[in-house]
Amino acid sequence: MKPLDRKLLRDLLHLKGQILAIALIVACGIASFVSMQTAYESLELSQLTYYNQYRFADVFGQLKRAPNPIAQQIGAIPGVAQVQTRVVVDVTLDLPDRPEPVTGRLISIPEQPIPMLNDVHISQGRYIEAGRSDEVLVSEAFAEANHLELGDTIAAVINRRWQPLRIVGFALSPEYVYEIRTGDFLPDNEQFGVMWMGREALGTAFNLDGAFNDVALSLAPGANPNEIIFRLDQILEPYGGLGAYDRADQLSNRFLSDEITQLRAYAVIVPAIFLGIAAFLLNILLSRLIITQRDQIAILKAFGYGNWAIGAHFLKFVLLISLFGAVIGIGVGLWLGRGLNQVYTQFFQFPVLEYEVSVAMLLGTIAFSTGAAILGAYSAVQKAVSLPPAEAMRPEPPTTFRRTLMERFGFQRVLSPVGRIILRNLERKPIKAILSIVGIAFAVAVVMAGRYTGDVMNYLIDVQFDRAQREDVTIVFNEPRPAQARYDVAHLPGVLYAEPFRTVAAELQFEHRTYKLAVTGLEPRGELRNLFDRQLTPIDLPLDGILLTDKLAEILGIQPGEQLTVNVLEGAKPVRQVPLVGVVEEMVGLSAYMDIHALNRLMREGGTISGAYLAVDALQLDRLYDQLKQTPTVASVLLRESTIEQFQETIVEVRGVMTLILVIFASIIAFGVIYNAARIALSERSRELATLRIIGFSRMQIAVILLGEQAILTLAAIPLGFILGHGIAALMARGLDTELYRLPLIISRATYGFALIVTTIAALASGLMMGRHLDQLDLVAVLKSRE
Repeated sequence: MKPLDRKLLRDLLHLKGQILAIALIVACGIASFVSMQTAYESLELSQLTYYNQYRFADVFGQLKRAPNPIAQQIGAIPGVAQVQTRVVVDVTLDLPDRPEPVTGRLISIPEQPIPMLNDVHISQGRYIEAGRSDEVLVSEAFAEANHLELGDTIAAVINRRWQPLRIVGFALSPEYVYEIRTGDFLPDNEQFGVMWMGREALGTAFNLDGAFNDVALSLAPGANPNEIIFRLDQILEPYGGLGAYDRADQLSNRFLSDEITQLRAYAVIVPAIFLGIAAFLLNILLSRLIITQRDQIAILKAFGYGNWAIGAHFLKFVLLISLFGAVIGIGVGLWLGRGLNQVYTQFFQFPVLEYEVSVAMLLGTIAFSTGAAILGAYSAVQKAVSLPPAEAMRPEPPTTFRRTLMERFGFQRVLSPVGRIILRNLERKPIKAILSIVGIAFAVAVVMAGRYTGDVMNYLIDVQFDRAQREDVTIVFNEPRPAQARYDVAHLPGVLYAEPFRTVAAELQFEHRTYKLAVTGLEPRGELRNLFDRQLTPIDLPLDGILLTDKLAEILGIQPGEQLTVNVLEGAKPVRQVPLVGVVEEMVGLSAYMDIHALNRLMREGGTISGAYLAVDALQLDRLYDQLKQTPTVASVLLRESTIEQFQETIVEVRGVMTLILVIFASIIAFGVIYNAARIALSERSRELATLRIIGFSRMQIAVILLGEQAILTLAAIPLGFILGHGIAALMARGLDTELYRLPLIISRATYGFALIVTTIAALASGLMMGRHLDQLDLVAVLKSRE
């Protein structure tokens, strides 16, 4: 072994505690990057592969009813490669051992298996047989959630009558990777499922024999989707077209693509914080090591070692620490990545969600880690190689001392000698103190960032389910119902109070910007559905005019008081000018609201409704469910309690695990920063502390001098950490600001308190370890060391 390598080994063993702390911080950064990056690559690759293999469509459109020959006109649009017409209908299901009604979406498929757009992957069982009108394929997630087996029979209301359907296979489709119905923001596989049925049987049952009400297109390479959508809307307009849209706006794909985008962003932001702190600590550690080894550097140069050899020696020191942390981080990151990949299987339905780990990514991770380490240590290494031998043989010149600010104002009279020593040292080394404060502050900030999502989830439950959506049950009709339905709904078994609503498909336009959605008409001053502004102040529906969610108003670029064009996409398709009266704050989706009576007037209809929100007597729920199952005009039933349970079982549980991981990582940062700061302070001041012991200071007093300084730094870092944590949470909130959902900047007092407790525990643990080092301080050996 070369002499410099033996010296390197001795240095590593001597500083093993500090090296381990820094390596663990590096490992946290690498682990967070590897876990998120591999999950991102796995999701992206699975999405691309699945879409290609099962021919996920590029354009989608829904309509009332069109004859099959219209498909030829659609296929003649320049740029259209393939046309797939279908029948798609939502029905009420009656499942064994489930009292509440369940919604099923029936989608027609050819009688014989042929390649088609949005093709099905059969995971178990077989394809339907021609001529068997009762056979269906059921989505795998729905079957698992409701404990359905092959051969089971479920009842469905098909065209106003009950029909038994026999399950012959479990299937998946790229159209429903995220299996969710319109209006929801979480999959509820117990209450909603997709089923595939023969085209002839489904078309005949709903009077769509020889016709279709849904179309999907694939496009030729280089085709303009916007032009094709425009042409498609023109063709479907006479047949009740509801407005076509491209793949980017397809609900399942939007949720999946948003998650992939957020993973990619997190894979950069979080590791950058950890590796930045590690680089900072490496710089401090190496700078101190070079100061204590000035004479050794001089001797090495005197014996002929050049600047390159000495620089390489200290770079090896840094690289070994970085590589050690990278190895740990990669191992932990791969383990966490696999776990995250399994979590995603609860939300996204792929035939195979393979965990992809690329060698290039791992090598890039190591390169990134070592690059950050070298960058952090560069100034210290440059200082080592630039020392002339003659100068290095002399001890480092003592600091020029002068009266501190404390002494200029006479505050030293009220402090004990121990207190004066602590404050003098902090004031005379401000750069070091500031850097230590910043390092500890980032640890506090990461703890807060880890808890932020939990705070937001609690806030969302409170606002979305306890204040805004207070109904017990929501029923949606299969088509708009006349005013008589208001009376019928109010007199359903167990209904205490009912608020009807009206939804109208429309395209909102302001200047050149447009957006398609359903305008919702609500009862004014309703008790079950409430609207709020950003301060959670209730907003009353205007007698005339429209309210938009703040995100939708931002997309359209419209301000309150300006006129909005509403192009209705159903019925007579009127075009109206409606003033924007105000904006409302909602965290999920985009919405437009009107007074239900104003919306009825806009449509020039009577008291037509599309459904109702119900407050129900809990003791009468079973009677209500039985009645709804027997009501053919009800297309779907949504249960608020089921939505909350699903939310808590999925999102809250998953976020809780991720929060725990971030808190563990942040605790390692806090301990590593505080421990390294204290250990370096002990190395720098060991002679001073030993001298104080010799002249009569007790062990407790020198411990207070050393640890008191770290306590002041920690206390000063906590408020800064709160500010940085607030800033990181704001960045996270901004990154989660999408059309599908928006997370407000909510940080609870409990999160501030938790960050304070974690940092305090880390500081105490560091203090206990430093107390052991002080007890083992060899006074004679320290006083013999050169100054």
